[in-house]
Amino acid sequence: MPAIITDPFFYAVAIPAVIFLGLSKGGFAGIGIASTPLLALYLPPLEAAALILPLLITQDVISIYVYRRDWDASNLKILLPGAVIGMALAWLLASHISDNAVRLTIGLIGVAFVANVWLKRASIEPTRMGPAAGVFWGGLAGFTSFMTQAGGPPYQVYVLPQRLPKLVLVGTTTIFFAVVNALKVVPYFMLGQFTPANLATSIALLPVAIAANFGGIWLVKHTPTGLFYKIAYVLLLLISLALLWQGVSELLRK
Repeated sequence: MPAIITDPFFYAVAIPAVIFLGLSKGGFAGIGIASTPLLALYLPPLEAAALILPLLITQDVISIYVYRRDWDASNLKILLPGAVIGMALAWLLASHISDNAVRLTIGLIGVAFVANVWLKRASIEPTRMGPAAGVFWGGLAGFTSFMTQAGGPPYQVYVLPQRLPKLVLVGTTTIFFAVVNALKVVPYFMLGQFTPANLATSIALLPVAIAANFGGIWLVKHTPTGLFYKIAYVLLLLISLALLWQGVSELLRK
């Protein structure tokens, strides 16, 4: 049986990371973006992303079952083709684009989007961008998810203004990122990131991932819709600021 990682420091960062993942997969989309940076304190970023992926896929299966009746097909038909294109580009360009450039770009987009929404607080009517915008934002979500597990902000830029029913938003998000995560398996295998130790460690963390997933599902179902959307926008802002901080910090170290 492959040896798992035993360093206590690893679990000091891995357990919070897995809890964030579970809450994200339970419905608070975006908070899971903190997981890869946390694990990257111990592992190289791509290796950290690969260690997380089996947990993500397990959580996707649970969340798809829970939200199987609550999703919007029209959004997925627009967003998923864009995501496939974005992931293909990320695979081709991964060695030419720095993680910091991606973090800074997505962070700026997220902050600008939330600022625009809050400045127009008087107008909160549901709005929907056209299909071309959906393909673009879906593509950007696929690209950044592949590169840095930061697909949440671009995705939310497209879907949050629609003000979908709470569970429909969560279900649509669940299916979108389940497909994106499944498409990462082959590239990560080809990049040699699924080591026996990583896979064994993922299995060891699985109970925490599942418990956190159900915790996120419970919170979503018991959070009023208005409060849920407020939390979603605040999380998007915090995540975007965190990405900006990560990007700037790494650039200043060089």
